[in-house]
Amino acid sequence: MKNKKDQEKDGENVIAVSRAIGLLESFQPDDEFLSLLQLSTRSQLHKSTVLRIARTLAHHRYLVQREDGAWRLGPAAGWLGARYRSSFDVSAAVEPVLQELSALSSESSTFFVQEGEARICLYRIEGPQAIRFHISVGQVLPLDKGSPGKVILAFSGKPGRQYDTIRRNGYYISIGERDQDVASISAPVYGVNWKLLGAISISGPSSRLSRAVLKGYADTLIAKANRLSLALGGKHKGLPASTQRTTWHP
Repeated sequence: MKNKKDQEKDGENVIAVSRAIGLLESFQPDDEFLSLLQLSTRSQLHKSTVLRIARTLAHHRYLVQREDGAWRLGPAAGWLGARYRSSFDVSAAVEPVLQELSALSSESSTFFVQEGEARICLYRIEGPQAIRFHISVGQVLPLDKGSPGKVILAFSGKPGRQYDTIRRNGYYISIGERDQDVASISAPVYGVNWKLLGAISISGPSSRLSRAVLKGYADTLIAKANRLSLALGGKHKGLPASTQRTTWHP
């Protein structure tokens, strides 16, 4: 049994780890680097504490200090991100489908997965349009707002009339749910043994993507999602033809 001194030391170690994680999470997708003051402000830690933690993280290559004193994420952080993506092992199948969707719609296409109470952009192909909605691979977004999250919730079995409708249709259209200027349509993607992997979507400015336009992509999107599910999970017994609209859940 640990004595009081050991317990206090364990508590200090947990706090130190939490602070280090908080410092890494201070970086947003568009941040190339952050100053010491910015890190201090975002992490709500004193600058001396930030500097001490940052130097430790730099020693382990999770941060790199620039010549001007600012900090950026290091190669170890990138390695973790790469390991996270590779744990899904779906890039060879997902990216060609996203490219086809973007070529067809001239809009951006994305593959989202659930992570806890959020959704994460795992793969994305930007559309050719000059005006488009930008998100980055690895960006975390709400699970309960926007068509990808609603599709993930619906095909994970969340109860409710809205989710029943999504399951019945096999897709969901959202306009201005998470961002008033963004519209999207999404469909679910499954893997082995009908395990839900995530959702693929077509998205763009709501000024360009009306409900009617998005609905016109529904059959194609579902067909691509079906094809992707077959590629990721192999041949499923009794799987409906990819051209059929299906509720895609066990």
